Amino acid sequence: MANVVIQSQQTSRFALHSRVFQIFMTGSLVTRVGDWMDLVALNWAVLQLTNSPLMLGVVNACRLLPTFLLSVPAGLLADRYDRRKLLIYIQLAMMFLTFFLGYLVDSGPALFWVFILIVTLRSMLAAMDSPIRNALLPNLVPPNAMSSAIAINTLVINLSRIIGPAIAGMLLAVTDIANLFYINAWGTLGVLVSLLMIRSHAVPKFNKKNREKTTFREASDYVKSQPSVQSLLMLAIVPMVFGFPYTTMMPLFARDLLNLGPEGFGLLLSISSIGALVGATWLSIGKEIKGAGKWLICSIMGFGLSLLLFIAAQNFLQAGIAMFLVGLTSQTYRTMSRITLQVHVPDQLRGRVLSIALMDRGFIPLGAIFLGAIATWAGTTWAGVVMGVGCIAITSIVLTIRRQIWNL
Repeated sequence: MANVVIQSQQTSRFALHSRVFQIFMTGSLVTRVGDWMDLVALNWAVLQLTNSPLMLGVVNACRLLPTFLLSVPAGLLADRYDRRKLLIYIQLAMMFLTFFLGYLVDSGPALFWVFILIVTLRSMLAAMDSPIRNALLPNLVPPNAMSSAIAINTLVINLSRIIGPAIAGMLLAVTDIANLFYINAWGTLGVLVSLLMIRSHAVPKFNKKNREKTTFREASDYVKSQPSVQSLLMLAIVPMVFGFPYTTMMPLFARDLLNLGPEGFGLLLSISSIGALVGATWLSIGKEIKGAGKWLICSIMGFGLSLLLFIAAQNFLQAGIAMFLVGLTSQTYRTMSRITLQVHVPDQLRGRVLSIALMDRGFIPLGAIFLGAIATWAGTTWAGVVMGVGCIAITSIVLTIRRQIWNL
């Protein structure tokens, strides 16, 4: 019987046939739901405490800018040490800091700058979590199921994006914001339990000799020798600056353009997640996707167009349709980009190369500050227009400079 199970895992391209992967995804789903509740609470708390679009961008910059500083060191750690144990330590520390954030929110605006400091510290840990987590995924499934594992991980993230904001929106109407932070802190137990259940033999061993040989220059030389990888990294900057800050700007869009409160704001984010879920589900079945470059370009263009449709929406129905398309196009791009990259990167370099790729998230707060400033000085509508037009126009320029992207 055991031999049959092993053979099934070796031949199946569907990642959920791996028991270890099932356990990890189940725990991750619980924790991710809490994370998205936390994000809704964070943005809404900042808007209530400061009533400043610019401050909303600043806080999210503190949340995401650590990616620039700690993504690469995290990649080095992922290639040197036990990835499972690293994630356990990081999640424990994040759990403690999240409890502290709830306490600070309860304390009121007098401790707002301490609140920003704790957000930054927790974000430093989150910046380290992502490269290590993404490097661990291929170790939990057979090699031919790696693409499916990446897509299913994305599917879990977007399923939590549907559940989390919707629950957060309802809870914000009946309870204090601080309670959402407490709920997220307890939700961290989900991924912690799953990591503890994964046996040590399910992940690769790291010996001292490998640790001494692991350097960032090795990954840098690899990227320099791979034009396709360079093109993927360059293209990723565009949607991060102009497109993905929409989650940060959504409280402002919901309030100023559609006259919605926290419930409507949370519902719009959930609708975008449904679109993302559709895209991720399609990619998760494990079939080989040809013409990745064409899919990447068209999905970013569609992302920009969907944002423009949202800004032009006159009612909630139109806004909801536009947000579904925003989620579908943005996540199709994001998942395809990660799959294309991971397929070409050897495991001994995976953590470091992914840490370089995941630094693109650091451009989101820069975009949020830029767009928040536009909203402050020119109005919310103009900020949305810049987002959509920027995705389309800058992608066209990048494609002109790096034509090989189309043929990836």
